[in-house]
Amino acid sequence: MENALTQAISRYADAQADTAGIARTDIAGLTLIRATTPSALQFAISQPMVVLVVQGAKRVSMDGVPYDFSAGESLFITADVPTISQITQASIASPYYSLVLDLDPALIAELSGEMDAQQPGSLAPLRVDETSAEVANAALRLVDLLGRPMALPILGRQLVREIHFWLLAGRHGAAIRRLGWPDSHVERIGRAVAKLRADYVQPLAVEDLAHLAGMSLSSFHHHFRAVTSLSPLQFQKQLRLIEARRLMLAEAMSASQAAYAVGYESVPHFTREYRRLFGLPPAQDIRQARQSPLVAA
Repeated sequence: MENALTQAISRYADAQADTAGIARTDIAGLTLIRATTPSALQFAISQPMVVLVVQGAKRVSMDGVPYDFSAGESLFITADVPTISQITQASIASPYYSLVLDLDPALIAELSGEMDAQQPGSLAPLRVDETSAEVANAALRLVDLLGRPMALPILGRQLVREIHFWLLAGRHGAAIRRLGWPDSHVERIGRAVAKLRADYVQPLAVEDLAHLAGMSLSSFHHHFRAVTSLSPLQFQKQLRLIEARRLMLAEAMSASQAAYAVGYESVPHFTREYRRLFGLPPAQDIRQARQSPLVAA
């Protein structure tokens, strides 16, 4: 099964991956990744997802804690959290391949109700474990559909649902299930996170976010940090800085152009915060980053 899944992912990714190694698909939330060299460090506020590695290896760190995973293993991210990631094992002869599937809270809520599952208590947002045979089997059938456009619209959603079912039925189901638990703290904070992701350039009104989440200001601050590990202000700041870095790398913007584009009013302020997050001032960081391959999840 592992060999068949690796072959299916490699066929599609080899043919469809862009220069960054990202092979997008017609299935919402599904991406395949290919890399032929270890990557530079990638900074992100990751969204809930599962990453199935079928060849090569990767490291993802949160709060300084590294999570290493390789072929036959999966990374589970069950909250919007800041991560630093790097593909650590890849070569032309043996590329890194992975399948990335965004976790769907609405689908999780629907399945959890049908499975009569109990509300979870654990909030650990990152986990690594062996990819189950059931998930790998469903993933193989889903990737195979990418070459069958007539069947894809009819069967694709069904297979995404099946993968979610097996994830919920597995040992990390409790952590995944909390994403779809109606009116939970995680679901409420998710509303505020969605608003921040959509409007991160705008000035931050924490009171409005708390109202959107249906919480008092003090409760909102407490639960936002518990779920994301950041304060709302830190969350917005990292979104801005990560996007500014992308603009400088992908669109050749200057530091001042990127700073204003993401909502900063002062370039020196932007430069200080950029160096605090990425360890180098913008110009130096971008020069170094351009010397290393940049590959996503």
